[in-house]
Amino acid sequence: MKTIFVTGGAGFIGSALIRYLIEHTEHNVVNIDKLTYAGNLSSLETVSHSSRYYFEQVDIADSGQISAPFGKYQPDAIFHLAAESHVDRSIDSAKAFIDSNIVGTFTLLECSRHYLQQLNEAKRNQFRFIHISTDEVFGDLDDKQTLFTEKTPYAPSSPYSASKAASDHLVRAWYRTYGLPTIITNCSNNYGYYHYPEKLIPLVILNALHAKPLPIYGNGDQIRDWLFVDDHVKALYQVFISGKVGESYNIGGNNEKRNIDVVQAVCSLLNFAKKQGKLTAYQEHIADIDDFNQLVTFVADRAGHDKRYAIDASKIQQELGWKPEETFETGLTKTVDWYIKNPQWWQPLWDR
Repeated sequence: MKTIFVTGGAGFIGSALIRYLIEHTEHNVVNIDKLTYAGNLSSLETVSHSSRYYFEQVDIADSGQISAPFGKYQPDAIFHLAAESHVDRSIDSAKAFIDSNIVGTFTLLECSRHYLQQLNEAKRNQFRFIHISTDEVFGDLDDKQTLFTEKTPYAPSSPYSASKAASDHLVRAWYRTYGLPTIITNCSNNYGYYHYPEKLIPLVILNALHAKPLPIYGNGDQIRDWLFVDDHVKALYQVFISGKVGESYNIGGNNEKRNIDVVQAVCSLLNFAKKQGKLTAYQEHIADIDDFNQLVTFVADRAGHDKRYAIDASKIQQELGWKPEETFETGLTKTVDWYIKNPQWWQPLWDR
């Protein structure tokens, strides 16, 4: 049994990871989260009663705050997910992204380095700092054949992806210079349960259930590789168990889809759900909707919008034996069904 820190554990991917660790392992888990707008402890209600779960409301960019949990819990590993992650918000105001993604990562690395110096050799050799990043650090792809590999040069386009690229560089530098046992993962677009409704898939689902426009940037031909969040956290745990220190691993879902196709797939699932009588709770909003596709609205494209992301996940598949279990179709069906059945989770966010 180990003690694991999950920074950003009240967020979308962080909460999924904590649920997985509590439900499928024997490890103690400490949720380190500042609880910004996207942090939601209700995402952890199914595991928060566990005697192996702990929560610390901490700003990782504040060295005075973050040093205390190290002394209190003596972690064996850190999954670093705490980050500002919404591209549109980074374009409107980049400072929070610099503070969280760059300064926060630096502060956490330094606290980890000083903590490691106090450990005995055996525990120091077992310690892992796993930094969860994004495929957006690579920029975009011009053709339909190329894939992002672990050796693809960084070329971030947005303030968000630039801040994540900077954090990746810091992690590599702390490994090379100080010997901090780090591993970096770069994932493709996640989707699934408990996803904050500013992101594409939950936004489309909830807008549709309220008969509001379904906004699509440009003509919707931007391509993303979609990864079901439960598959992602299983990959992260495999990296923790078997990943090699100093390496990076790309994690993708092998599901390249145009944004317009994603939106239309959501609409098709909602159309089917309505025919089956599963949307009666939303009837006051959608009674006059014959086809949710009629809500699709094209809007001006986002500044610096990347055209295509696509992950080559062959390294983690070949070296660590991980591969996604969900197809896009099965994962999306589960996701849409979850949002239909769980308004008690998203309604407070919708009403903000």
